[in-house]
Parts: sequence; structure tokens; C-alpha cells
Amino acid sequence: MAENVQLGRRTVLRWLSASTVLGATAGVVACQQAPRIYDMQVSRDTGCPCCHVWTEIVQTTGRFRVTMIDAPDLPAFKRRLGVPAGLGSCHTALVESLVVEGHVPAEDILRLLDLRPAGVKGIAVPGMPRGSPGMEQPNGAVDPYEVVAFGADGSQSVFSRYTGSQ
Repeated sequence: MAENVQLGRRTVLRWLSASTVLGATAGVVACQQAPRIYDMQVSRDTGCPCCHVWTEIVQTTGRFRVTMIDAPDLPAFKRRLGVPAGLGSCHTALVESLVVEGHVPAEDILRLLDLRPAGVKGIAVPGMPRGSPGMEQPNGAVDPYEVVAFGADGSQSVFSRYTGSQ
């Protein structure tokens, strides 16, 4: 009879040990947060069709809620936001008070939001490079391009580079 009690205690101890591990694991899973969803306001040249394509691509990440507005004077809006001359494109987005100019890949926007580098006011893809998000070509042509980080002080640096293929 003493053996049965000892065996019962061991079994209870194993169950307690297992339930502690399961409880700890469940706690980790319960603490994981869903990815943050950012509100993005996109201002575009009235009627520009590629802006819709870019916003659809950005929204497919599931990380952005996009509102698009037609800007009656987009160049003046860009100047107010501090987009440096030469970095402009057909649309300008605001996310968390950061500026996203042009056809910037969603992964670069998310990296900017994650890193929030000191002194950086925004990022830009100048012009409308073929193959950038929203500027895909039927023949698959992709121009090399850079995503440029810019500061309020006018400073600029390369945030990321994309190689082309023609």
C-alpha cells in the first residue's frame, strides 16, 4: 500500500510539473501582440491612377489603413511637410507624423516606423521608377532606385537600394 501512495505522489508531481510548463507556454502565447496597424493619409495629384495601385499594395500587408485625398496643390503640401526639392513624386503619405514620399516599398515604411532613426523626418523614392511598388511594368522591367531618408535640416542619406533588371 505504501508503494501505491508513493507512485501516486510521483504521478501528481509529474502532472504539476507538466501543468506548470503548459501554463508558462500558454502565458507566452497569450502575451504575443497582434502587429500594429498604422493609419496612413495619402495625398495625391488629382486623378493619378498609380497612387491607387501603390496604396492597394501597401494595404495588402495588413499593417496600414489608408485614406486617400486629392490634393489641390500637392507641391505646396510637400513644401509644408519639408520634402526636399528633387525627392518629389506623385503622392505624399503621412504615417505617425513621418513623411513617405512616392513609391516607397511597404517593408521600408515598416522599417522606418520600427527604427524611427533620430533626425529622420521621412523617406522618399524620387520620381516614379519602373518596377517600384505601383509602377510595375507588363514586360517586367525594373529600374534601379534608392529610398532616401531626409531630415528637417535638409540632410539626406540612402535608406535602402533596389537593383534593376532590364
